[in-house]
Amino acid sequence: MTVEQKPITLGVIVGNRGFFPSHLCETGRSTILRVLAEEGINAIALSPDETEYGSVESISDARKCADLFRQYRDDIDGVLVTLPNFGDERAVANTLRWAELDVPVLIHAFPDEVGKMDLANRRDSFCGKMSACNNLKQYNIKYSLTSLHTVDPESESFRTDLRKFAKVCRVVGGLKGARFGQLGARPPAFNTVRYSEKLLERAGISVETLDLSDVYGRIEALGDDDARVQGKLSQIKAYIVGKDVPDLSYMKMAKLGVVIDEWMTDNKLVGSAIQCWTSLEEYFGIVPCTVMSMMSNELMSSACETDIVGTIAMYAMGLASGKPSAIVDWNNNYGEDPDKAVIFHCSNLPKDVFVEQSLIPADIPVMQYQDIISGTVGKENAFGSIDGRVKAEPFTYCRVSTDDFNGKIIAYIGEGELTDDPLSTFGGRGVVEVPNMQGLLAYICENGYEHHVSINLSEVADVLEEAFSKYLGWETYYHAKGFKKGDVDLSFLQDVPGLKSIVASLKKAL
Repeated sequence: MTVEQKPITLGVIVGNRGFFPSHLCETGRSTILRVLAEEGINAIALSPDETEYGSVESISDARKCADLFRQYRDDIDGVLVTLPNFGDERAVANTLRWAELDVPVLIHAFPDEVGKMDLANRRDSFCGKMSACNNLKQYNIKYSLTSLHTVDPESESFRTDLRKFAKVCRVVGGLKGARFGQLGARPPAFNTVRYSEKLLERAGISVETLDLSDVYGRIEALGDDDARVQGKLSQIKAYIVGKDVPDLSYMKMAKLGVVIDEWMTDNKLVGSAIQCWTSLEEYFGIVPCTVMSMMSNELMSSACETDIVGTIAMYAMGLASGKPSAIVDWNNNYGEDPDKAVIFHCSNLPKDVFVEQSLIPADIPVMQYQDIISGTVGKENAFGSIDGRVKAEPFTYCRVSTDDFNGKIIAYIGEGELTDDPLSTFGGRGVVEVPNMQGLLAYICENGYEHHVSINLSEVADVLEEAFSKYLGWETYYHAKGFKKGDVDLSFLQDVPGLKSIVASLKKAL
């Protein structure tokens, strides 16, 4: 399932320079706006009535465009700078500075045609793009580039860049000002999931807390016949097939769901992390997994063991892909294959990541009692867990963490494959294959990352890298490339026969 997301809105700056043919701005603006509309992206741009061809060249033009953008500040998710000719780099930079939007910026330049290099038709956008970027760097304005230096806006290459940029805008805009909820205290046995609220707050991410005693009190005030409770009960039963689940457990899940839903709505929360172990089981009598699974399935990501930064990673991938994320453990080796591993949780995985049909009945998701915790609290207090096998599809993994010692937010990301290799166990489970898995595991351990990792059945690692490292300023390791942002990228040599060992040696040396 892909959740429908609100359309992206881009402010559009059409660069112009009087030494070059201005008529190119008329056709260029028209083409760009049409392509944006075809891609389902809203545009806010100057009209030809406001400046020549709706372009930006002078200080006056820049001020008009900046004022327009400020007027729509709450709507604009990013800015597209397009250069039909060389463009005035100062006007572009001044517009962005005066607009004060603090959103991602994509720089696009039209290509020249070999047969149209005369004075009336040459663009020189190839050169103008460098000048625009030089000025943005001087102004300390962050920006993204298209894959090709100059590119036809009607081409698939540009459309692909545009779609990626829209996803970057979603991630950056979605995380800035996001509010997450922590329900309960950190379980005593999970020092692993400690994090810094202050570092998150500095990044514009807030955490609202709710003690489990408050949850129990609010649940106590709900009657079984309450319309909200009955509505949630119907949703739960329609969501997942239950296996011998007692009516009392269903009722408890419904009441817990009502309390969490209302708390999140009242506090404008976009995701949550819940204590679980073992207060909810011992003092209330269920595991919250199904309730959490339902929220995650609607992109209201919910993570175990109060792992707020795990939730943030889930939410970021959901913003990028429109698909639900899950939180799992890097849990077991898979035989002797160094590039494969077992991911597992006990589990609150969203329904849409599970296989829907299988020759192995145990792979089909079902709600039942949680095997591990039932040995401590009793089977009757452990219903609500979802068991099933994760689909065999490409996936992105992401871990966000707060580095309290160095006062920064860090992350690692990458992509791999969920496989259909045989796996006989319980819980939410799957087999993953990741290139140089041993190198990734060493990186995780050497840098003290948590055992949790968030996954999404999509390929959006490049989106997360751009959003995290460039626009949010988080130190991000991209394992798919095998290097940190700013390192030398030798990945293009990986497939050249006989060079793998040389590439590995060069990476180590660099």
